[in-house]
Amino acid sequence: MLKNAFLISISLLLCQFSLSATAAKNQLPHIFYVNIPVQTQDGVGQVSAQYRLPRSENPSPMPAVVILHNSGGVDSTGKFYAKALNNSGIATLELDLWGARGLLGGTDNRPESPQETLPDVFAALHYLVEREEIDAERIGVIGFSWGGVLSMLTATEQYMSMTGTPYRFAGHVAHYPLCWVYNRVPGFEFDNLTGAPVMIQTGALDDYDQPETCPLMVSSLGEVEKDLVELKVYKNAYHAWDRLEPELLVTDPTSHLGTGGEVLLSPNKKIAKRSRRKVVNFFQELFEEN
Repeated sequence: MLKNAFLISISLLLCQFSLSATAAKNQLPHIFYVNIPVQTQDGVGQVSAQYRLPRSENPSPMPAVVILHNSGGVDSTGKFYAKALNNSGIATLELDLWGARGLLGGTDNRPESPQETLPDVFAALHYLVEREEIDAERIGVIGFSWGGVLSMLTATEQYMSMTGTPYRFAGHVAHYPLCWVYNRVPGFEFDNLTGAPVMIQTGALDDYDQPETCPLMVSSLGEVEKDLVELKVYKNAYHAWDRLEPELLVTDPTSHLGTGGEVLLSPNKKIAKRSRRKVVNFFQELFEEN
């Protein structure tokens, strides 16, 4: 009788612990909207962002990930990953690269090149480094399409040396980042990496590349760079598979290996969940090591 009562008490305690842990995990993060000063060639501008800070009783500084949208601008994609990262105890800072520029987004209302928006990414990194609740050594970046290009470029010393500071991202994730441009188009050199790991996720049906484009790009890297890069190609994924919104057909001059043409943005919930799980695991393992 006493043994049964003891077992029941232990079961109740474990149940309460499990419920408390689940409740803490599902708590909404603190959400702030911030304007970050950006140093540009024309002076000082700004970039706006949504800053999501997980609720935690742990006083230690937490890791963070900068989120960079696609050509269309801020949509559901960033939040899809932000919520999962927040539930894992990782803060997120999702930038709006178009707002301060007065751009509507899309392939016909964006800057001339991703390089024009690199100062925004540098500013976001510096903003997080200076936050006392953030661990400056554990800041990563994830980008989608246009943002994926930025994530790739900021993995190189060629661009990060322009910041004039020692700050670097701890890890980079790039989703469908137009693999055909790297080490083929001037300004898109992907070499002399900072030493941080890079994970690329792309789709075999992506209209910007061909199924073999990303694998060939990675295989052409030097041995040091190759060891830093992980590539995942989803067999049945189109461009923007994790943009869980209605299917969309757009025209982009940078598609089809740079010859231009139509691009299908087609969501795939199953693959999106898989890719999100890989992203969370990538950053969790990275931040545990640092």
